Amino acid sequence: MGKKTKPASVGVRVVKGFDMPDNDALIQKAMTPTQVEPEEKRNAGEWITQPFDMRGLRNLVNQSTVLPQCIRAYRNNITGYGIGVRYKDDVEETEEMSAEFARAEEIIDLLNLDMDTKEVFEDLIEAREIYGIAYLEIVRNVGGEVSQIEFVRDTPSITKTRPLEPYQDTQFWYNGRIETRPKKFMKYRQQSGGKTVYFKEFGDKRIMDKRTGLYVDELEVEYQANELLEFAIGTEPYGEVRWMGQTLSIDGMRKAENLNHNYFVNGRHTPLLIMIKGGTLTEDSFRKLQEYMNDIKGENGQHAFIVLETESTDNTLEFENTTQPEIEVKDLAAILQQDELFQSYLDNGRKKVQSAFLLPDLYVGYTTDFNRATAQTAQEVTEKQVFQPERKSLAWTINNKLLSEFGFRYVEAYFLEPVISNPDDLVKILQICNTAGGLTPNKAKQIALKALGEVAEDYEGDWGNIPLAYSKGSTAATDALAGLFGGVSLAMQKAQDNHDDEIIPVLKEIRKYLKQEQEREAG
Repeated sequence: MGKKTKPASVGVRVVKGFDMPDNDALIQKAMTPTQVEPEEKRNAGEWITQPFDMRGLRNLVNQSTVLPQCIRAYRNNITGYGIGVRYKDDVEETEEMSAEFARAEEIIDLLNLDMDTKEVFEDLIEAREIYGIAYLEIVRNVGGEVSQIEFVRDTPSITKTRPLEPYQDTQFWYNGRIETRPKKFMKYRQQSGGKTVYFKEFGDKRIMDKRTGLYVDELEVEYQANELLEFAIGTEPYGEVRWMGQTLSIDGMRKAENLNHNYFVNGRHTPLLIMIKGGTLTEDSFRKLQEYMNDIKGENGQHAFIVLETESTDNTLEFENTTQPEIEVKDLAAILQQDELFQSYLDNGRKKVQSAFLLPDLYVGYTTDFNRATAQTAQEVTEKQVFQPERKSLAWTINNKLLSEFGFRYVEAYFLEPVISNPDDLVKILQICNTAGGLTPNKAKQIALKALGEVAEDYEGDWGNIPLAYSKGSTAATDALAGLFGGVSLAMQKAQDNHDDEIIPVLKEIRKYLKQEQEREAG
């Protein structure tokens, strides 16, 4: 027997890793942003300082020859056509859907009683394009529902904090269900005329004292702070001015206009030069010439003439003065400014500003050199690249923030837009659809009335949804069967008259077959 060996011992060590948090902590971690906000490193305190005096932006707009037109084009085309309500899905309407539609229309109409709701958003767009940011003050009723919106007119008077700790569990309505996410909220304050008023960020359910900006547990309703909903361009705390890169051109254009205007106030207005050689004007002649120049404006200068008297400046002792004073008049009109200065500079500056807004000349009233085709192309491109994205972004904010708490399941708000269509293109499309057999009477009626600005109602009956080409083809087939049936009947009658007994049974079978086909088409 061999010698038994002791089995080798095996050592086991447990290496502990980091303590893992529970599932709730993991979820909380994933749902909470951890990035450092830029305003935290630029501002020592909670309140974010405005990068510059925003009131200067209004002055630049007021003194510009192109900015007001660009801003008005945005104002009129983004929100100027009005706010509408529509169903999210194209399904058969129910009583519940109809009631929700009427409720949404009522809420939007009553958001402001001093003006049309769309005018509030027009003012909002105008302020946003001037300052890069704009605000709506939100007023809630006793039940906590949004009942009123007011445009904050003095945008530069608003300052805000960075998003403040702690996170608040915030509920959002999404597709018929409520989602809860953590969110940090900001504070706002308005300082004007020695008064300070504090506001909450929209969606903050805590109670804030509008006099101090502090959160409290209980407070009288009259001292509770309202909410602000901000609309900013870009990602900066106070937005980004769309035309900020063109401020040098805008200021230069203003100075060029001032220079041209200054010409008419202090510029050269001397059309003639009177030169006197070998003499000088008498005191009386100088006085009359001065009066003439002062009174030459208007009708006083018509058909007038002037007499100049001169005296010799020769101081010799000769008894006879052989040198006579000589008067020469020179025309100086050639050196006068005939037209405004820096025309190319002004025109190039205007184009630069328009490019910042992505607007063609047609929208700012600077051209008459266009036809129907070029005008429609300019409208289509600008609608797709500029106005439609702005409308969708604004409508998203309204539906998912302003009206979110109403829990609308079937309807949504949207901004109306112009109908841009080319009749020639529309005719070609309809012809192709009709030839292919895809155009129904209801669709043709809908397209025609939409072009006229009217609402189309479908025809009663199923025939309104049958393509025209199919209907015409079916009618033609029916008429052909009827013609054949009548022809066979006449032939059979003739055969009976001639006693053609052999052909009569064949004609009977043919007529029977045609009768069955007619009944099938009719059924």
